[in-house]
Amino acid sequence: MLDKEFKSGFVAIIGRPNVGKSTLLNNIIGQKVAITSNKAQTTRNKIAGIYTTDQAQVVFLDTPGIHKPHNSLDQYMEKASFGALNEADAIWFVVDASEKRGPGDNFIIERLKEVQNTPVYLLVNKIDLIKNKNDLFKTIASYTTNAIDWSEVYPISAISGEAVEELVANIIEKLNPGPQFFAKDQITDHPERFLVAELIREKILLLTEQEVPHSIAIVIDSMKKDGENGKLHIQASIIVERASQKNIIIGKQGSMIKKIGQLARKDIENLLGDKVYLETWVKVEARWRERPQSLQELGYNSKQDF
Repeated sequence: MLDKEFKSGFVAIIGRPNVGKSTLLNNIIGQKVAITSNKAQTTRNKIAGIYTTDQAQVVFLDTPGIHKPHNSLDQYMEKASFGALNEADAIWFVVDASEKRGPGDNFIIERLKEVQNTPVYLLVNKIDLIKNKNDLFKTIASYTTNAIDWSEVYPISAISGEAVEELVANIIEKLNPGPQFFAKDQITDHPERFLVAELIREKILLLTEQEVPHSIAIVIDSMKKDGENGKLHIQASIIVERASQKNIIIGKQGSMIKKIGQLARKDIENLLGDKVYLETWVKVEARWRERPQSLQELGYNSKQDF
């Protein structure tokens, strides 16, 4: 029998790349469930962050930053982002308070105009970067003309948490009674292998520049306990598109791949609560982002993302 006092629902978080969607999700959950970096296309899949209290469960859907598609991977990401709107009970459109409204924002707003019977919130993020509050008011005003009738407007800082608690409380108040979809202690719907792969990719995003971050994919070949020392033995392949990128990832005398492994291992151990032995290899697969078959093989084919 449904507990009429318990509320639940899904909230889609949508916006351009690098506006702070994943940082906001991690702040709400209180743990890293989505990797972050200052590079576009950091988030490639729809990622659910599950927030549960005694009174409610909210499933926040972090989505890839929306930008003009240039290859099959970009098209997959755009489909994942807009697909989240179809299952949402509320939509958070996140914009960067330190940047002017641009064509990318307008493109998303036009799509949001097609959404019916779902409240859409405007979240003006990164207010910690705004020194003059008049500039913030101007930014907010720019999103109230030739836009949509926002259900509410929230200036927030995902990185500091300013106004985030109030935002979550507001969304819970507006949700309808519903079931608990996931276990109380579950924080995401993705398996451990996915999270481990993402943490490795995050370190490559952190340590490399130019085209390399966009050209990599991670495959977890195996995860199993070592019977001798009790460590979790993880073997992972780093996929790149060109031999030159392979050389960058490996680094001089293996220095780069060693650093990637060291940083990733620490985060993986924190995530899993296990001592980890991480082995990585770099493999070249030319133009994998452009070939649908490669995308499927590398995990960018999940029906749950649409």
